[in-house]
Amino acid sequence: MSGESGTRANIRPYREADQPAVIGLFRQFMAELAPPQAKQSFDAYVALAVREELSRIADYYLAKPGQGFWVAELGGVVGMVGIERRSSREAELRRMAVETSHRRRGIGRELLRVAEDFCAESGYEAIVLSTSELQVAAMRLYEAGGYRLAGTEIAETQSHKTVGAGLTRHHYEKRLA
Repeated sequence: MSGESGTRANIRPYREADQPAVIGLFRQFMAELAPPQAKQSFDAYVALAVREELSRIADYYLAKPGQGFWVAELGGVVGMVGIERRSSREAELRRMAVETSHRRRGIGRELLRVAEDFCAESGYEAIVLSTSELQVAAMRLYEAGGYRLAGTEIAETQSHKTVGAGLTRHHYEKRLA
């Protein structure tokens, strides 16, 4: 996880004081992804995700067993990842993002490793995730990390987990040892 300056991000559990930075990172990440023709859909999705999930990480993630949320810190929050319980056997990787200026330095791989280690220690047999067609670099990261494509769908309906807008969602799975 070495950066250009040889510094290393600190991956640690989320704290309430991280909330503004986490929401800011999510907003920045979504603004980068939003195609001009889908800006309105993305804006509505961001508002919903912040209201239903990111403004209440302690309740949404941390108050439930088998779930967690971590941040990467390097002079401030530069990355994040969450784990949500889907069943006793399966966890869902959520909210993986790294600030633009800190990408391609191994922070995403390290966040993924922390999440996978947590899942293994929690007794999960598999991790699932979904990402949109717009997140090509994320798909490459997941595939390089041993995730296999389990299916695709066209997401028409918006929720706090997907922007909808007719984007193709790619569903990945990784079996844990």
